[in-house]
Amino acid sequence: MPRHYNRLKTAVLLAVLSAFMLMVGGLLGGSTGLVIALLIAVGTNAFAYYNSDKLALRSMRAYPVTEADQPALYAMVRELAQRAGQPMPRLYLSPTEAPNAFATGRNPQNAAVCCTEGIMALLDERELRGVIGHELSHVYNRDILIASVAATIASIIMFLVQFSWFLPSSDNEDRNPAAGLLILLVGPIAASLIQFAISRSREFDADESGALLTDDPLALASALRKLEQGTAERPLVPEASVQTTSSLMIANPFNASGMTRMFSTHPPMAERIARLEAMARAR
Repeated sequence: MPRHYNRLKTAVLLAVLSAFMLMVGGLLGGSTGLVIALLIAVGTNAFAYYNSDKLALRSMRAYPVTEADQPALYAMVRELAQRAGQPMPRLYLSPTEAPNAFATGRNPQNAAVCCTEGIMALLDERELRGVIGHELSHVYNRDILIASVAATIASIIMFLVQFSWFLPSSDNEDRNPAAGLLILLVGPIAASLIQFAISRSREFDADESGALLTDDPLALASALRKLEQGTAERPLVPEASVQTTSSLMIANPFNASGMTRMFSTHPPMAERIARLEAMARAR
């Protein structure tokens, strides 16, 4: 699927999420409630945006590595960063056997790439290069910014839903009780589903961008195949801090089955692999 389609889909989803926020604000909190929620959500998510790298790395107990520590990994990341015309990111390893990787940082100048010790043992050099290309693409595509905007809007909706009856509003007399009750029931679910759909769209985009950066879509497809099995065998414990970082990772680090798949920030591995294989065939 072309990258411009994924970006259009992301823009449409953000617009839908924004429209939903305005509707919820009008029905539940009125203009006053919307302003209060906006200030709180922007403040908390701005902090998270500017400290995204520190928060994510701390949640995975990551430690920095130098070129002397990991010469092959360092050379791989440097080669891809130079190919993209971007600065060298900081490199970290996470002391966990769960195979995964993520990149974080609000821009290429503040980027960090983290691999778990599990993924270093699981993948060969070509597959790991495919993963690094995917992760660097998240930074170059400004996905941390997009995720932060989506999180801010979703946070506003959650705030309005949870505190709607305590917020002052000039529209109290005109509120529709039935509409308010419906929003209370479905609002959080709808906001979460749209936010997760944005995240899944960005994963497809990073897969394609990463495959173009490495010029090797089959390497990433092979890595994803191994990661699907590896994360199933060695999932991470879904602690609160790790759950926040999980959306950054290349593979869903938790066991996902049944209804939980609906709320996954990652698209199905089979679909991601199929798209990469189609890319390879079209070359």
